Amino acid sequence: MEALQFPACSKCGKRNCHPRGAVDIPVDIKGAPSFCPMKIDTDALNKAWEEYQQPEVLEFARQASIQEFQCYEWIGNKVITRIPRLEETIQLAQKMGYKKLGLAFCLGLASEALTLDKILQNKGFEVVSVCCKAGGVAKEKIGIKPEEKIRGPATYESMCNPIGQAEIMNKEMVDWVILLGLCVGHDTLFLQYCKRPVTVLAVKDRVLAHNPLGALYLASAFYYSRLMAKD
Repeated sequence: MEALQFPACSKCGKRNCHPRGAVDIPVDIKGAPSFCPMKIDTDALNKAWEEYQQPEVLEFARQASIQEFQCYEWIGNKVITRIPRLEETIQLAQKMGYKKLGLAFCLGLASEALTLDKILQNKGFEVVSVCCKAGGVAKEKIGIKPEEKIRGPATYESMCNPIGQAEIMNKEMVDWVILLGLCVGHDTLFLQYCKRPVTVLAVKDRVLAHNPLGALYLASAFYYSRLMAKD
């Protein structure tokens, strides 16, 4: 393989960054592949470590790691998983002392958003929720042609407004934003403009019941083998 000049952790089979030896054995950087970021991006990693020294960042990272630990349980000599991501989200918010949560969701998941809103309120959180169509701006205003509208050229169709969702979350100063089902690209704009901490509960996948990893699991099978085909 040609020596890569950029990090390529997905190609690594060694995992030197996560050794399974005794606690007092240091990470073996020398034995890592040439494309390991521990070899070629040390400045970025050092800068990241400096960020962890900020008290609020350090506490969030600490609580997130504790939350990760609490998602597993030893039964005999086996490790099993314990709770779904929804409960993880709730528990981490409680650990951090959050009171006001934001819920930015796709209108296509309005039913799921309502259920989530009720769950979060039952756990004691105030919930600020904003759907993707907030603003009611016609798609024509961003250059969409009549024939490019989902429900047909003769119908009014509001554009998705992730920047509007983000700005409302910023204005409301929520402690933490939960993303639920935003489309590909719309989620990009939301993350670009939101200045509040964000987590993702679920992403949009219209075909696979919002489980995009299903396509990866089937990429070598008949159904989605086209994904592996070279263009």
